[in-house]
Amino acid sequence: MKEIKNIVRSRAQESSSAVEKLYITMRHLFNRGFYKPMGVSGDTLREALLSLRPEIYGTIAEEKVELNGLLYVIERLPIGIEECRFINLTSDEGYSKSHFTAIVPPKRKRNCYRIDDEQMNVEITRGRSDIYDILTHLTFIFIESHKIKHNVLIDETGEVTRDWLKLEQAVLQNKKLSLVDREKTLSHTANILGRTFAEVMDIYDSFGNADKPDRFLHVIYWLGKLALEEAMGGTKRTVTFSPILRERLGHHIHGEIWATNIKQVLKENDLLNRPIHIISANMHSVMNSIFATHVHKTKFKDKTDFFIYEELSKSGAHDLRNKVEEFAKQHGMISLPDASGTNIDVQIFDTAKIDWKKSAFAGAKIDEKCPPVIIVMDYAFGEQAYETIDELLKPYKESKDKKTLLNVVSVSIMGKAGILEGGKGDIMIPSAHINEGTGDNYPFENELTAEMFEGNGIPVYAGPMVTVLGTSLQNKDLLKFFHDSTWGVIGLEMEGAYYQKAVQSASKIRKSINPDVKVRYAYYASDNPLETGSTLASGGLGTTGVKPTYLITIKILEQIFNL
Repeated sequence: MKEIKNIVRSRAQESSSAVEKLYITMRHLFNRGFYKPMGVSGDTLREALLSLRPEIYGTIAEEKVELNGLLYVIERLPIGIEECRFINLTSDEGYSKSHFTAIVPPKRKRNCYRIDDEQMNVEITRGRSDIYDILTHLTFIFIESHKIKHNVLIDETGEVTRDWLKLEQAVLQNKKLSLVDREKTLSHTANILGRTFAEVMDIYDSFGNADKPDRFLHVIYWLGKLALEEAMGGTKRTVTFSPILRERLGHHIHGEIWATNIKQVLKENDLLNRPIHIISANMHSVMNSIFATHVHKTKFKDKTDFFIYEELSKSGAHDLRNKVEEFAKQHGMISLPDASGTNIDVQIFDTAKIDWKKSAFAGAKIDEKCPPVIIVMDYAFGEQAYETIDELLKPYKESKDKKTLLNVVSVSIMGKAGILEGGKGDIMIPSAHINEGTGDNYPFENELTAEMFEGNGIPVYAGPMVTVLGTSLQNKDLLKFFHDSTWGVIGLEMEGAYYQKAVQSASKIRKSINPDVKVRYAYYASDNPLETGSTLASGGLGTTGVKPTYLITIKILEQIFNL
């Protein structure tokens, strides 16, 4: 009789299972309409997140409070959310026309509204990926809040430690702390968090801003306070999904409005029948690549183009950027700030109006009888990439009987991604996108190749990339499996498979655009999640990202301009 093998699941398999469980659970809770994150209904979500132990959430599974992960999450949630017991996820339901002031998190474009002392409304206009992002972040901060509660609650009667009383005293006095008072309070806070005084000091200023320099203490206090009140039988924190959101989600409502606005502007400017090149990038690299060197040639005499781009990317360079924008608008650029709720701004470049001698592409070879139009769209978020590109590639309905097909020649995607070999600022050229959690994969003929980028002092990697369901849900075991196995994945991002799915369906099945549409994908590395200290929670790229961003943009434009 054969001996039955004792099959042990690897950490990668456990992680994969945890990711699947997270997404099934989140969709179930969304359909249900509400849940209590630290109650029975939130159990599965918490267990799955603790089983997964994503790199970005650091020490989530340990007793000490995770500080870098907390900073990463707090920068992506609205200011004041730590004080709120009730978090209501809504669609765009008219709050912008009320007396409520929109609160926009520093690192994530989403409109949020503080309804009263206990409730925060968060507008979801970017699809399911936005919901997954928020729910995982909320689950993380609530888990951390219960660690704080555990460290300060002495017994069941509600008696708390002296450290907690001192923190409470400092926060409730509502005035800026002197250096001495701040350091005294931080000493108590370090005990509460299970961290050293030095660790707390190091991260303290990153939480603060000009209006609230002591915000770190405020966040820790309110997270702990609400967890303490829950433990003592008080009202449990609750996440709800508005009926309108549940009704609208998945119907491309915001994407359709967004795409129709663009097509109307093309029609008004007599550009609808021209060859169209779509670029997904940020709102400065295409504009600056074409015009910046000419606009600032006297100010930055004898400086390289990349030096000028770095100067333009600095936080205080508003005047320099405004000059380039003004010049671009006089030479064929139309700016379309978003009014649809997608949070995706757009620029349209009519190349017929560009004076090539006053640009960085003096040798551009374009068809003068039918010059191309470039549509630059800001970054989409996860599944939103499918919604927006799918709608944009559909014919323009001018009337009931008249439809105009768009002559889309190419779709180019330039984005940030995590890299699995190499470091921050390196370049990745994908040959296929693999959709995490499904068997879906999208091979394509990339017009960009690794060879095009060699000789610029930046390492370049080519191979398949994985489109993940959320950057905050990745851990080393899962990523090592993708990298080391026959998948041979070089990096991870959140939109690639969704873009390619939309392009393929429009070109190969629906035939609404040219079946031979060219695609270009290139990414620069924002982090390496396989390296401790190099995850997204370790901070931004700074100027490291400037050279690869512009190098990719220039290579895309050189192909469009036939250089």
